[in-house]
Amino acid sequence: MALYLTEEDVTGLLTMEMALAAVEGVFRRQAAGEATNESRRRVRARGTTLHVMSGADEGWLGLKSYTVSRHGARFFINLYDAASGELVALIEADKLGQMRTGAASGVATKYLARTDARTVGVYGSGWQACSQLAAVCAVRSIEQVRVWSRSPEKREQFCRQMKAELGLEDITPAGQPEEVAEADIVITITSAREPVLSGSSLRPGAHLNAAGGNSLLRREFDDEVLRRASVIAVDSLDQARIEAGELVSAVEKGVINWERVVELRHLVGGGLSGRGDASQITVFKSLGLAIEDIATAAAVVRAAKEEGRGREF
Repeated sequence: MALYLTEEDVTGLLTMEMALAAVEGVFRRQAAGEATNESRRRVRARGTTLHVMSGADEGWLGLKSYTVSRHGARFFINLYDAASGELVALIEADKLGQMRTGAASGVATKYLARTDARTVGVYGSGWQACSQLAAVCAVRSIEQVRVWSRSPEKREQFCRQMKAELGLEDITPAGQPEEVAEADIVITITSAREPVLSGSSLRPGAHLNAAGGNSLLRREFDDEVLRRASVIAVDSLDQARIEAGELVSAVEKGVINWERVVELRHLVGGGLSGRGDASQITVFKSLGLAIEDIATAAAVVRAAKEEGRGREF
């Protein structure tokens, strides 16, 4: 019997600590050749796009499929036992995706940001921004957060919500977008088609998590960010070549070349070192991998079985 888990089940089971452990673990196994990822594929018809991504990790096979249309987005993960081929679980995966996306930025922050980083700047105040900030706060001792988004009402609401969730009092809206870029750790989690972050605004030693776009049509930061960066990391070079608008544009203009871009798995696995000194600027461009979903889904299924949650079918 397979297990069906709803969004409510996932929300009740999955913590940021679980997601961080799952994502860091799968990157380490990928570096050792023990996890396999297949890049996202898209099919478009009648105003709706179907996205499918798949992979294998630690005895599991899985795929995430989701549709995006003017009516919204719908996410599901199919998780299979790699030994038997049996379907183990069907999981509603919007919350799961939010958490693992935040966790990927958290892992990158752990390996690239300065250990004494205390301030965070966030561009964007939507649902995805919540897990981005939560993950960064889980891996660094953050004391101050500044938030900018187009809507004053939404960024004020976001600050109130995250104060309550994180127990951190100094989370406030920024008066100007440039204030956000002055932080030790900067997060961009927007749907911007033109850069919201200028590289000239970053302070020496800053770390950037850019997690808002996985399309060639979107750019959250400008070329100057890449010119100044000492380390440019992605979760997948294969996906970056077809989805990372900022990087593809910069390569086409000769600002950087792909040889300068490293995969996060090699930092986690120890094959490459990250930050060289406290003054370097580091960048993580997040695109989202199927193995992140699979590892996190496996953790959720294990917790569901322990707590007796979900419905068999």
